[in-house]
Amino acid sequence: MIKFPSIEQFRSVVATVLRQYNFVGLDENGDAIYDTTKPKPTLKFKGTVKLHGTNAGVSFKYGYDNTSEYWVQSRENIITPEKDNAGFAFFVESHKEAFKKFASQIDSLGMFDVRHNIVTIYGEWAGGNIQKGVGISNLPKSFFIFGVKVTPITETEEEARQKPAYWIPSHFLKSPEDNIYNIEDFQTWEIDIDFNMPQLVQNKLSELTLAVEEECPVAKAFGFSGIGEGIVWSTNLNDNVHRFKVKGEKHSSSKVKTLAAVDTEKLESIQSFVEYAVTESRFNQALENVFPNEEPIENKKLGDVIRWVVNDVIKEEMDTMTDNKIEPKDVNKYISSKVRDMFFKLV
Repeated sequence: MIKFPSIEQFRSVVATVLRQYNFVGLDENGDAIYDTTKPKPTLKFKGTVKLHGTNAGVSFKYGYDNTSEYWVQSRENIITPEKDNAGFAFFVESHKEAFKKFASQIDSLGMFDVRHNIVTIYGEWAGGNIQKGVGISNLPKSFFIFGVKVTPITETEEEARQKPAYWIPSHFLKSPEDNIYNIEDFQTWEIDIDFNMPQLVQNKLSELTLAVEEECPVAKAFGFSGIGEGIVWSTNLNDNVHRFKVKGEKHSSSKVKTLAAVDTEKLESIQSFVEYAVTESRFNQALENVFPNEEPIENKKLGDVIRWVVNDVIKEEMDTMTDNKIEPKDVNKYISSKVRDMFFKLV
């Protein structure tokens, strides 16, 4: 069983990307070291339609005679025509020549030795009566491919850590005559996310999601009209694929929170205010107060430095904050973040 990883929410991917981007190595105890002073990246994410169906996959294990055995998966289990999930295992058995062709196509890429890896094709099994009340319910049951994962065959946990699984392109895998499609052949989107202020993109993400919810692009491509579920966004950072999903309000019962709208003008105002207020001069004043008489600068007093700067900004810049309708609670975390970056750059 090669499980498809959970698709995270936006805020989780922001935290994960920043952790990965700031990671610089391990200390002598094997603990992670992060450099939070590094400039935050701007990454391009690609969006594909999120379909309301059920997660499905087909895994291949190749033999030394260039043949392959395969098995079929739901999100949680290996399935068979006798113990099925919405008829997907039966569908694969009925269209096994198409899936064997996919295995040969992947082998022909020559990207890796298929005999030492398990290859899993993931997609959404959707349409028909799999889910109700969405545009794609008008379609016959179909498989929409959205990813291919390569998992090295290993014998120990240590070997598995040294040879992690990875993703390869999947856009070429399709067989429309068998009701097997590729999600990248339907409407896609691109958006740049600046991780210095990722909240600024939330309104655009919400706008695109609501448009998909209003009219599913996949259903529309087949000549049907109906609501869609949302969009899955993904990017590749240092060979790691990061994904998050944004759903519309009509699918909020799935416990995936809808993305809150933000006041972009206010966020930009806050950003400008922090740049204006948290200066080198004010930071140095904080150091002089927290570490008097040339006391050595130590990490354990970082919190005291942050508190000094926050309090001084609120005391000295209240008139500016009032003029710009910025409350202390609006800026505290941004001031703290900038002071933290300045502190670690110094030490």
